[in-house]
Amino acid sequence: MLNQSPVISHRQPQQNVLLQPFLKWAGGKRQLLPQIHKYAPKKANFKAYYEPFVGAGAVLFHLQPRKAFINDVNSELINCYQVIKDDVDALIEHIKTHQTNSSEYFYKIREEDRLPAYKDWSPVQRASRIIFLNKTCYNGLFRVNSQGHFNAPFGNYKNPTLIDEVVIRAISKYLNQNNITITRLDFEEAVSDAKKGDFVYFDPPYDPISDTASFTGYNLDKFGKDEQIRLKTVYDKLNAKGCKVMLSNSSTDFIRDLYRDYEIITILANRNINSVGTGRGQINEFLILNYELDIEK
Repeated sequence: MLNQSPVISHRQPQQNVLLQPFLKWAGGKRQLLPQIHKYAPKKANFKAYYEPFVGAGAVLFHLQPRKAFINDVNSELINCYQVIKDDVDALIEHIKTHQTNSSEYFYKIREEDRLPAYKDWSPVQRASRIIFLNKTCYNGLFRVNSQGHFNAPFGNYKNPTLIDEVVIRAISKYLNQNNITITRLDFEEAVSDAKKGDFVYFDPPYDPISDTASFTGYNLDKFGKDEQIRLKTVYDKLNAKGCKVMLSNSSTDFIRDLYRDYEIITILANRNINSVGTGRGQINEFLILNYELDIEK
């Protein structure tokens, strides 16, 4: 019998179930992982994974690629990833110093980025602050104002868990034991080195489904129609290179028309961050692919 060449998978041989997002994140993909898993190129022989809008990392931690380029324009978020990789012990110890049930303490820490001394804070101090604010602010929002200052209000939770040490250490181990490059670049630059056969997953700020539905509080850069069109141009370039590309976005007519030359799959998602309970529920979203599905999955 002829020997068959082994299939190279983008998953590690033993998937670590401890890897999961360490922050709450609006638009996070944890709830959609079964569907993303279903449509991801399971048997593709790719060398690298690119995620230029990494956010809380749900897809990254699910796929667990051995070589990846993760990126986000949010400097505080990227600092968290870098600190978890480089100085996880110091981060864990610093987070333990926070008070979790005091609104006065919360607002004191929240205001620190308005003060001149904040520029002298260490990466560990900044990462600890962001994780603390994220886990104790209202509804788990990461939101900044027009000056880039964190401005979500106090959540008044009785006993919030600031950090799961086992998860954080698992993330640190993964980032260190694999070839993971962490950057803070424009999305176009972040994927500029992607080559034929690489897998790129885009999870950009969504095209709003209504005039009041847009949530743009993660950074100062507005992601409007012009940016969506620029992203489509980047998608086309990656397609021409032979990259395998998946993109998530809202199910608007604008997005459907923009990506009309590609495979558009409609999936159901839960809208889970809304200040009004009646504004939560299931909505349609798009997964947009430039490759044929593997029917053997």
